[in-house]
Amino acid sequence: MESLSAKLRAFSEWTGKLTAWLMLPMVIGTFVVVVLRYAFDLGWIWMQESITWMHAAAFMLAAAYTLNRDEHVRVDVFYRDMPPRRRAWVDLSGTVLFLIPVAVFLLVTSWEYVTVSWQIKEASREAGGLPFPMVPLLKSLIPLTAITLIMQGIANGLDSVLVLLGAPAHSVDHDSREGL
Repeated sequence: MESLSAKLRAFSEWTGKLTAWLMLPMVIGTFVVVVLRYAFDLGWIWMQESITWMHAAAFMLAAAYTLNRDEHVRVDVFYRDMPPRRRAWVDLSGTVLFLIPVAVFLLVTSWEYVTVSWQIKEASREAGGLPFPMVPLLKSLIPLTAITLIMQGIANGLDSVLVLLGAPAHSVDHDSREGL
């Protein structure tokens, strides 16, 4: 179980670090859009749309990484003072009852949305916007996000089970993943 959890976590780490590097083109693109608009009175719809889509892609691709780092928002008032086994129960319950079902729902419901986008060779609704295949490619990140969240949820669930079976909490604690 530890080996599978480590591999799933390593994948989340890799996607998160890749996403961090993909932020650079978004920042540069935003800078270029602003300079072109305000200094030269120029602008292209496709450029502005690409910034919006890159922003969405960053959020979707980094969701599992954020979960891996235990950086998602949660009410920590009670959780932080709980002993490791109780934390493991809370984490396992949240993963099984909420994370996995929501991610599966997202995967199932987005599948047709993405498939239709590819079938109709969807492009931007705006004249001069993003061409095919950019829109379907970007929409394909929705089910990919669900898959990566499911993978990370499995890793979190395995870690919780390991703690419940007696593994030391520090071996699967979120803070110990800094070096991954």
